[in-house]
Amino acid sequence: MKLVNNIPNNSLNKVLALTTSALLLSASPAYAHHAMDGATPQTFAQGFLSGLAHPVIGLDHLAFLVVAILLACSLKGSMRYIAPLAFVAATVGGAVIHLGSVNIPMSETLVALTVIMASMLVLTRKYPGAFVLSIVFAVSGIFHGYAYGESIVGAETTPLLAYLVGYAGIQYALIIGGVIGMEKLASHSEKARNIAVRFSSVVAFLTGGLFVALSLA
Repeated sequence: MKLVNNIPNNSLNKVLALTTSALLLSASPAYAHHAMDGATPQTFAQGFLSGLAHPVIGLDHLAFLVVAILLACSLKGSMRYIAPLAFVAATVGGAVIHLGSVNIPMSETLVALTVIMASMLVLTRKYPGAFVLSIVFAVSGIFHGYAYGESIVGAETTPLLAYLVGYAGIQYALIIGGVIGMEKLASHSEKARNIAVRFSSVVAFLTGGLFVALSLA
């Protein structure tokens, strides 16, 4: 696997060591990743802000979004912006499943495994086409959405809807913003783009592995 062609080995090892240490230090508080300090949102604003924060302060969810950007970049034309909608829509569906009292065993482990799987697709450059990638996004989205649903159980309709809108919107905005950013980076330096892709996918892979270990501990 040619992961470090353009990065000096010593520099990469130092960066990965620092990254792993940071993940270990931050994983425990992020594992709960609840923007309202454990309280169920009571208002539209609280629900919306909690929804905006949830995919960002949860390192496992954020890692998947980073890899989703890289996978979307492998597509051509408008599919770069359409395929990620499968993930976003499925996260809403996953939360609804949770709120409907359907049980998905080991959901946190499954979330982490989606991060590992998606990272491996990038690391090995086994990029699926738009249709298959949309399925990957949809299945992954159900697990991520199910985990998101835990933070809104018991909320009234207004904060609940605001929460769903908040996290759906921020996820799509981050993915599309990342795709546009990667395109601009590639236009300036293809080498820099390749380094960013490899480094990001390795960090995401480590994050997924860490959260699998935490979920099974």
